[in-house]
Amino acid sequence: MLHTEIIGIIAALVLPLLVQGAKLRYMPFGDSITDYECWRAWIGLHSKTNCSSLDWDRDHEGHPGYQAADIVAQNQLVDWLKQNPADIVTMHLGTNDICQVSRKTPAIVAALGTLIDQMRASNPAMRIIMAQIIPLPAVAKAVQELNAAIPALAASKNSTASPIWLVDQWTNFTAADLKDGIHPSASGDVKMADGFYPALVQAIKSLKAAA
Repeated sequence: MLHTEIIGIIAALVLPLLVQGAKLRYMPFGDSITDYECWRAWIGLHSKTNCSSLDWDRDHEGHPGYQAADIVAQNQLVDWLKQNPADIVTMHLGTNDICQVSRKTPAIVAALGTLIDQMRASNPAMRIIMAQIIPLPAVAKAVQELNAAIPALAASKNSTASPIWLVDQWTNFTAADLKDGIHPSASGDVKMADGFYPALVQAIKSLKAAA
């Protein structure tokens, strides 16, 4: 796959907010919904509106077709974070676990929990923004089951040193917000950005407060 070939040059996004003299680094992490789609650009636009000197680029760790369980099994996130350390991660994962292999909710939740542990092993003060995933009409029940389980996972993993923000990307996401039954349309991109951005601001503020 393309991303496995160019992984060495993928970097986390850089926000020009200093914490003890170092820039904060933000990594969007996920599958094709993170890779292909424009919600990241909308977050960049929101950010530049509020910070004209922002150094925002398009780099990310969105990998088409990737499953949360496979990323864990192959230890991929560990390597990505070694190459490109991050202070803040947004994670939207689980779509391919459901639509490709019909993986059950407990296995997906276990994988997501391991990914959180790996983020913290890389950075004990990691700020984690975790999404309940957008709808998949073809497998709606499975998505609902996963999304119903994610809040308990986030709560159980939340900590003062490495807080987790839960973002609901499922509620109020309609068929019109999907362009192909899987990926967000233009309106869906706006909704995803509007969901992630407030949590990103809170994560940045919490890092500044802890500095």
